[in-house]
Amino acid sequence: MIYKFISIEGNIGAGKTTLASLLAEEYHGQLILEAFEDNPYLPKFYEDNSKYALQLEMSFLIERYQQLTRIFSEPNIFSNFTVTDYMLKKCLLFSKVNLSKQEYKLYKHFFDQIYKKLPKPEIIFYLHADTDQLMRNIKKRGREYEQSISRIYLNRLEKMYFEFFKQNPENKYVIIDVNNIDWISNVFAYRQLLKLFDREYNIGLNFVKLEQEALLHS
Repeated sequence: MIYKFISIEGNIGAGKTTLASLLAEEYHGQLILEAFEDNPYLPKFYEDNSKYALQLEMSFLIERYQQLTRIFSEPNIFSNFTVTDYMLKKCLLFSKVNLSKQEYKLYKHFFDQIYKKLPKPEIIFYLHADTDQLMRNIKKRGREYEQSISRIYLNRLEKMYFEFFKQNPENKYVIIDVNNIDWISNVFAYRQLLKLFDREYNIGLNFVKLEQEALLHS
């Protein structure tokens, strides 16, 4: 692994957590995962998003801040590689979709104070899957509170991600098309995927696909 700190991103159901966990195991790195399962506001948000959106977004921001601060304040002498299944700026993307304009303005002010104090990933890898694939993945993993997620909501999030990438061209983004490729259970496809994390990329947007052989073997 040529990078010391990377973030895995993607829409809901794209496979971020699974891939980040596999990379941490593969390269003996430190793993930072979103603590969504312990968040009491998440199920409530899907029941009544207008009522619980601000609580949800603030709780995620505080949790992510605490995670990153804790990990990077005490470097691991046994590993110089860290991977997260989120970029911190996803807080702004989701809050812009979920909050009112007034709430977002307040939230962003708080976010900006936190963000400048934290380390930034060298590169962001984004798992791109179309809406049909995301809906299948969401249904398959069976989290009850996610089953009401709409295609419209997923499409809005996707649009927000790509707007962010284009509006912040100073970073490195690698968009990996994972449609119709079973990299989780197919060893060949997974090995092809791993190769993408050991390459240098240009600043800005980089679009990549797994080799055609991965499709044929999946």
